[in-house]
This record gives sequence, C-alpha cells and structure tokens, in this order.
Amino acid sequence: MNFIKQIIPTVFFLWFSSLTYGQSSPDQIVNGFFETFVKKGASEALDGLYETNPWVERNVDAVTKLKNEIEGLNEDFVGKYYGYELITEKKISDSFVLQSYIIRYDRQPIRFTFQFYKPNIEWRLFSFKYDANLDDELEESAKIYYLNYGE
Repeated sequence: MNFIKQIIPTVFFLWFSSLTYGQSSPDQIVNGFFETFVKKGASEALDGLYETNPWVERNVDAVTKLKNEIEGLNEDFVGKYYGYELITEKKISDSFVLQSYIIRYDRQPIRFTFQFYKPNIEWRLFSFKYDANLDDELEESAKIYYLNYGE
C-alpha cells in the first residue's frame, strides 16, 4: 500500500509534466522531419510534418503536389544527399518562428524553409517551402555589400 502512495504522486507529476513540457519544439519537429526524410523519403517526412497542423486537410492537393516535387529531388536530379545545416532562424514572437536550412546535395544546394506557429500550447507547421535560389541571393548580397563598402 505504501508503494502505491509513492507511485500515484510520481505518475501524476510525470503526466502533468508531459502536458506542460511534452510539446514539440520547432527544432524537434525539423529534426524528426529530416530523420524521416533520410530513412523513409520525402513523402513520409512531409506527412509527419503536416500532421502537426489540423488545417492541412483542407489543402490536400497542394500537399500532394509538394510531395511529388520534393520526391523529384532524387539522386538522378540533384545527386547524393549529404546533410542539412541551419541557415537562419527568425522569430516574430515567442509564437511564430521561421527556420531556413540548406540541404546539401552533390549537384547543388536546396533551401527548405519552415514556418512554425504556436496558437496555444503546441507548435504546428504554418508553412513549408523549398527553392534553389541560394546562389542568386548570395550574389545579390555581395553586390549590396560592395556598394556599401565604398561609403
């Protein structure tokens, strides 16, 4: 009986802690995305990513199109996958975060941009985009730097 008296508060504490601290952070969601991306492919990774947002069901066609496009980033098109790195993280508030990652492929880098929103207690995907315009942006930033350098 004494054992049960000790277990009940512990179980209650763990349950309460999971409600308070058990939410996924944007970092945890992204890490899970890339882990699935490498092991099971883009389609399953995107399914897991979009599972965080109950409003996605209204836009199934766009998600399906995105899955097909990301699946097209295979070794025949961009070469071997070597990993990912955080480019930047921007916060508008404690409830809205943007994270941009460079995905390192043999042929060229691709950028994945995630936006996360926390309307109440849980983070959810707000937006996901990908593009290959990193080289253009880098070149433009170099021009701006060069112009400012002469002042």
